[in-house]
Amino acid sequence: MNSLLLRHRDFRLLWIGETTSKFGSSVTTVVLPLIAVTTLQASTLAIGLLGATVWLPWLLIGLPAGAWVDRLPHRPIMLISAALSAVLLAVVPAAAAAGLLSLQLLFMIAFLTGIAAVFFQTAYTAYLPNLVTASDRAEGNAKLQGSASAAQIAGLGCGGLAVQLFGAVNGLVIDALTFVASFACIAAIHYRETRQPAPPEQSLVRDVAQGIQLVGADVWLRTLIVFGATSNLALMGYQSIIVVFLIREVGVGASTVGGLIAGASAGGVLGAFAARRVADRIGTARATLFFELVLPAAALLIPLTTRGYGVLLYLTGGFCVGAGVVAGNVIKSTFQQEYCAPEFRGRLAATGSFVNLGTIPLGSALGGVLGTAFDLRTALWISTVGVPLAGLILIFSPIRRVRDLPLDGQAQGCGVPGVAESSRRVRTD
Repeated sequence: MNSLLLRHRDFRLLWIGETTSKFGSSVTTVVLPLIAVTTLQASTLAIGLLGATVWLPWLLIGLPAGAWVDRLPHRPIMLISAALSAVLLAVVPAAAAAGLLSLQLLFMIAFLTGIAAVFFQTAYTAYLPNLVTASDRAEGNAKLQGSASAAQIAGLGCGGLAVQLFGAVNGLVIDALTFVASFACIAAIHYRETRQPAPPEQSLVRDVAQGIQLVGADVWLRTLIVFGATSNLALMGYQSIIVVFLIREVGVGASTVGGLIAGASAGGVLGAFAARRVADRIGTARATLFFELVLPAAALLIPLTTRGYGVLLYLTGGFCVGAGVVAGNVIKSTFQQEYCAPEFRGRLAATGSFVNLGTIPLGSALGGVLGTAFDLRTALWISTVGVPLAGLILIFSPIRRVRDLPLDGQAQGCGVPGVAESSRRVRTD
């Protein structure tokens, strides 16, 4: 991987741009709810709904976005999305300076940046496998996931520091600037895709239907995506209210919250580093079970968090969850890139994200509802119990019976009738 990072200029630019934007987004993860809590005095339910709004576009446009991405060059989509995100995030401090900041404005900005994220993430997922060779994809995914986790840790910590030094509202300026940097890096990439336009008789609805059929007809893709959706529902259930819990229940200061969340998120770096090594030793299927079932069970430590040394329970639980989730994502991303033919990667990414990420707004809203109906600690117990329970989907699937996930999907057209022949023709790497 060293040669890839040092000599592959285009990958290096993509890596820097993506890592920078992840840093800024992590700052916003801390800053946005703190703006709602400290500046606008929002309720627990409103904070949960605010987190849900960021992810709501995946439910609304996630499926057609995949079909659009498969029809268009990916790089321009990423550029437009990054530019739009930078402008939208800059609106918040500008509105605050003009005395126009409101909870309604935060919801609007969250929704619009969520739309930009749908197109960026879908295009990015389909773009990466074309940028690097097949032999470099596993390490490329690990490097991107690892640096994203490291950026997340730094961003979460800096989010708390930014609030301390500049105030919650001005913290969003950091995220806006990171999207500017991301735009510059992606714009400097030399690689240009050669894409064939969709046949005139192929409608957008047909493209979307093929993406759904792609997932629904294949037991491996279906299992991983349903598991991801169920897991995200539980993960976001507690993550949407963790800031409120740490401040109001545990008594942690607003400037310390970012540091605690950053420490818990440090597990993601370890997970990215360990994913390929563990998978090579015990097999990709067995590694998936370990990372997605065993480690995340530590989420049950989080509701036990108390003042003083009791915050170590949150740090331990969050660290293990982060390690398991990131490592599982590395293995799953590499598997899907190898398993599916290139011309269907956008639709696979969008369909998978529609299901996986579509449960995130539901989980965020659920966290807010639970935090309103019960005390915050009880709400955390209900949501964190769902994290290990989601792993039962993997236990009752073919993944439990094999050492490695299969890599011959493109030879079968990924389970879509009538696609096998075209998949064999276009597959060249």
